Amino acid sequence: MASLYSCFVVGSLAVLLQFLFVSASTKSINAICQSRGIKKKLRMLDRHWAALSLSVSYAGKSASFAANAANQNPNMKKQFAACKDAYATIIASIKSAAAELKESPDTANYDVMVCRDSTTIVKNLIKKNLDKDSKMLIKMTLMMERLLTIAVGATVAVGG
Repeated sequence: MASLYSCFVVGSLAVLLQFLFVSASTKSINAICQSRGIKKKLRMLDRHWAALSLSVSYAGKSASFAANAANQNPNMKKQFAACKDAYATIIASIKSAAAELKESPDTANYDVMVCRDSTTIVKNLIKKNLDKDSKMLIKMTLMMERLLTIAVGATVAVGG
């Protein structure tokens, strides 16, 4: 998506330049879109969006796991349901960060960083439980924190 948008912007600029400077050619437009700087920026944005997408995907799997655990453990239904809700908050925040990444990397960074509050909620809800599902959700939450660290790094890299 970013590469199409960037190429569109660059292409539009090149077309405008063609009207202004009749000597501009298709080769010039292609050269602009293929320039190293543009390609590097597009690859960088793609990688950072990939990091955010991976985080959303993993949070979705964790939310599903928590929802299933809530159904299978009636004694801990409220705790696991709250964990599922915390993961839903993580998903919403990371999706928001992905949407803001190009225009407002600082806001995107904030959106990812507040996800740590949700992982803390999950850990506090189930940290003392010794059942299999709680242990697995703790492991998933620790992995989510690692992915969030990568996502924060992505927003910082884009923001400069």
